[in-house]
Amino acid sequence: MLLFKETKFIKSPFKSEAELENVIVQNYEYLFGPSSLYLPKAKIRTADGGGTIPDGFAIDISQRKWYLVEAELVHHSVWNHIAPQVTKQILASQQTVTRRIIIDLAVDQYRSDLATKEKFEELGIAEINVRQIIGDILETDPIIGVPIDGITNDLRDWAKTLKYNVKLWLVNKFVEFNNPD
Repeated sequence: MLLFKETKFIKSPFKSEAELENVIVQNYEYLFGPSSLYLPKAKIRTADGGGTIPDGFAIDISQRKWYLVEAELVHHSVWNHIAPQVTKQILASQQTVTRRIIIDLAVDQYRSDLATKEKFEELGIAEINVRQIIGDILETDPIIGVPIDGITNDLRDWAKTLKYNVKLWLVNKFVEFNNPD
Protein backbone atom coordinates (compact mmCIF):
# COMPACT_ATOMS: atom_id res chain seq x y z
CA MET A 1 0.00 0.00 0.00
CA LEU A 2 1.12 3.55 -0.71
CA LEU A 3 0.01 6.46 1.42
CA PHE A 4 -0.07 10.05 0.25
CA LYS A 5 -1.53 12.45 2.82
CA GLU A 6 -5.08 11.15 3.39
CA THR A 7 -5.18 8.97 0.26
CA LYS A 8 -4.35 5.26 0.19
CA PHE A 9 -3.32 3.37 -2.93
CA ILE A 10 -3.27 -0.39 -3.38
CA LYS A 11 -1.43 -2.50 -5.93
CA SER A 12 -3.54 -3.52 -8.91
CA PRO A 13 -2.70 -5.71 -11.91
CA PHE A 14 -2.34 -4.24 -15.38
CA LYS A 15 -5.38 -5.04 -17.51
CA SER A 16 -3.19 -5.85 -20.51
CA GLU A 17 0.31 -5.63 -21.88
CA ALA A 18 -0.86 -2.62 -23.92
CA GLU A 19 -1.69 -0.78 -20.68
CA LEU A 20 1.84 -1.44 -19.39
CA GLU A 21 3.32 -0.33 -22.74
CA ASN A 22 1.38 2.93 -22.49
CA VAL A 23 2.82 3.58 -19.02
CA ILE A 24 6.31 3.09 -20.47
CA VAL A 25 5.68 5.45 -23.38
CA GLN A 26 4.26 8.12 -21.05
CA ASN A 27 7.20 7.82 -18.62
CA TYR A 28 10.13 6.84 -20.84
CA GLU A 29 12.43 9.63 -19.60
CA TYR A 30 12.33 8.18 -16.07
CA LEU A 31 13.52 4.81 -17.40
CA PHE A 32 15.92 5.75 -20.18
CA GLY A 33 17.13 9.19 -19.09
CA PRO A 34 16.07 12.82 -19.54
CA SER A 35 17.98 13.11 -22.83
CA SER A 36 16.35 10.06 -24.34
CA LEU A 37 13.99 9.60 -27.25
CA TYR A 38 11.38 6.90 -27.37
CA LEU A 39 10.68 5.59 -30.85
CA PRO A 40 7.53 3.68 -31.73
CA LYS A 41 7.16 0.04 -32.61
CA ALA A 42 8.51 -0.99 -35.98
CA LYS A 43 8.82 -4.34 -37.66
CA ILE A 44 12.39 -5.52 -37.93
CA ARG A 45 13.77 -8.70 -39.48
CA THR A 46 16.45 -11.28 -38.80
CA ALA A 47 19.02 -12.14 -41.48
CA ASP A 48 16.73 -14.87 -42.84
CA GLY A 49 13.68 -12.60 -42.84
CA GLY A 50 11.98 -13.55 -39.59
CA GLY A 51 9.89 -10.57 -38.55
CA THR A 52 9.48 -9.24 -35.03
CA ILE A 53 8.10 -6.07 -33.50
CA PRO A 54 9.71 -4.80 -30.28
CA ASP A 55 7.55 -2.54 -28.13
CA GLY A 56 9.86 0.34 -28.94
CA PHE A 57 13.37 1.65 -29.14
CA ALA A 58 14.88 4.17 -26.74
CA ILE A 59 18.00 6.18 -27.46
CA ASP A 60 19.78 8.07 -24.69
CA ILE A 61 21.62 10.77 -26.63
CA SER A 62 23.72 12.09 -23.75
CA GLN A 63 24.88 8.65 -22.56
CA ARG A 64 25.29 7.37 -26.15
CA LYS A 65 23.39 4.12 -25.59
CA TRP A 66 20.23 2.56 -26.93
CA TYR A 67 17.61 0.12 -25.80
CA LEU A 68 15.53 -2.54 -27.44
CA VAL A 69 12.34 -2.37 -25.36
CA GLU A 70 10.02 -5.29 -24.70
CA ALA A 71 7.36 -4.64 -22.05
CA GLU A 72 6.02 -7.84 -20.55
CA LEU A 73 3.60 -9.15 -17.97
CA VAL A 74 4.96 -11.57 -15.40
CA HIS A 75 2.41 -14.25 -16.25
CA HIS A 76 3.99 -14.65 -19.71
CA SER A 77 6.30 -17.64 -19.79
CA VAL A 78 9.99 -16.83 -19.80
CA TRP A 79 10.75 -19.94 -21.86
CA ASN A 80 7.83 -19.99 -24.28
CA HIS A 81 7.30 -16.27 -24.78
CA ILE A 82 9.85 -13.79 -23.43
CA ALA A 83 13.17 -15.54 -24.22
CA PRO A 84 12.27 -16.52 -27.82
CA GLN A 85 10.78 -13.11 -28.55
CA VAL A 86 13.73 -11.13 -27.18
CA THR A 87 16.25 -13.45 -28.85
CA LYS A 88 14.61 -12.82 -32.22
CA GLN A 89 14.65 -9.08 -31.55
CA ILE A 90 18.34 -9.17 -30.67
CA LEU A 91 19.16 -10.99 -33.91
CA ALA A 92 17.07 -8.53 -35.93
CA SER A 93 18.68 -5.54 -34.19
CA GLN A 94 22.08 -6.59 -35.57
CA GLN A 95 20.97 -6.16 -39.17
CA THR A 96 22.04 -3.09 -41.15
CA VAL A 97 18.52 -2.57 -42.46
CA THR A 98 17.20 -2.51 -38.87
CA ARG A 99 19.70 0.16 -37.92
CA ARG A 100 18.55 2.21 -40.93
CA ILE A 101 14.92 1.83 -39.87
CA ILE A 102 15.71 3.07 -36.36
CA ILE A 103 17.83 5.95 -37.67
CA ASP A 104 15.01 6.99 -39.99
CA LEU A 105 12.49 6.82 -37.11
CA ALA A 106 14.75 9.01 -34.97
CA VAL A 107 15.36 11.57 -37.73
CA ASP A 108 11.64 11.72 -38.52
CA GLN A 109 10.90 12.31 -34.84
CA TYR A 110 13.61 14.98 -34.69
CA ARG A 111 11.99 16.78 -37.62
CA SER A 112 8.41 16.53 -36.33
CA ASP A 113 8.76 16.84 -32.54
CA LEU A 114 9.98 20.05 -30.93
CA ALA A 115 10.84 18.34 -27.61
CA THR A 116 13.11 15.88 -29.43
CA LYS A 117 14.79 18.69 -31.34
CA GLU A 118 15.38 20.57 -28.07
CA LYS A 119 17.16 17.55 -26.56
CA PHE A 120 19.68 17.58 -29.39
CA GLU A 121 20.09 21.36 -29.16
CA GLU A 122 20.68 21.19 -25.37
CA LEU A 123 23.55 18.81 -26.06
CA GLY A 124 24.98 21.09 -28.75
CA ILE A 125 24.21 18.68 -31.58
CA ALA A 126 23.49 20.49 -34.85
CA GLU A 127 20.75 19.24 -37.16
CA ILE A 128 23.30 18.22 -39.78
CA ASN A 129 24.86 15.79 -37.27
CA VAL A 130 21.67 14.11 -35.96
CA ARG A 131 21.75 11.17 -38.39
CA GLN A 132 25.47 10.57 -37.74
CA ILE A 133 25.13 10.71 -33.94
CA ILE A 134 22.19 8.27 -33.96
CA GLY A 135 24.09 6.00 -36.35
CA ASP A 136 27.14 6.01 -34.07
CA ILE A 137 24.99 5.12 -31.05
CA LEU A 138 23.36 2.27 -32.96
CA GLU A 139 26.78 0.81 -33.78
CA THR A 140 27.00 -0.19 -30.12
CA ASP A 141 25.18 -3.21 -28.70
CA PRO A 142 21.66 -2.47 -27.49
CA ILE A 143 20.65 -2.76 -23.89
CA ILE A 144 17.67 -5.07 -23.60
CA GLY A 145 15.07 -3.13 -21.63
CA VAL A 146 12.30 -5.23 -20.11
CA PRO A 147 9.75 -3.27 -18.09
CA ILE A 148 7.65 -5.92 -16.35
CA ASP A 149 5.12 -6.15 -13.52
CA GLY A 150 6.99 -8.90 -11.68
CA ILE A 151 10.46 -10.43 -11.87
CA THR A 152 10.76 -14.20 -11.51
CA ASN A 153 13.91 -16.15 -10.71
CA ASP A 154 13.85 -17.72 -14.19
CA LEU A 155 13.64 -14.29 -15.83
CA ARG A 156 16.54 -12.95 -13.78
CA ASP A 157 18.62 -16.09 -14.42
CA TRP A 158 17.85 -16.06 -18.16
CA ALA A 159 18.85 -12.37 -18.38
CA LYS A 160 22.25 -13.21 -16.83
CA THR A 161 22.98 -15.70 -19.63
CA LEU A 162 22.84 -13.10 -22.41
CA LYS A 163 25.98 -11.40 -23.67
CA TYR A 164 23.94 -8.20 -23.83
CA ASN A 165 23.20 -6.00 -20.86
CA VAL A 166 19.61 -6.64 -19.75
CA LYS A 167 17.75 -4.14 -17.59
CA LEU A 168 14.67 -5.47 -15.83
CA TRP A 169 12.42 -2.68 -14.56
CA LEU A 170 9.74 -3.62 -12.08
CA VAL A 171 6.69 -1.51 -12.94
CA ASN A 172 3.68 -1.68 -10.66
CA LYS A 173 0.25 -0.12 -10.94
CA PHE A 174 -1.52 1.36 -7.94
CA VAL A 175 -5.13 2.53 -7.71
CA GLU A 176 -6.82 4.59 -5.07
CA PHE A 177 -8.29 2.45 -2.30
CA ASN A 178 -12.10 2.27 -2.67
CA ASN A 179 -11.86 4.12 -6.02
CA PRO A 180 -10.41 1.71 -8.64
CA ASP A 181 -11.22 4.09 -11.51
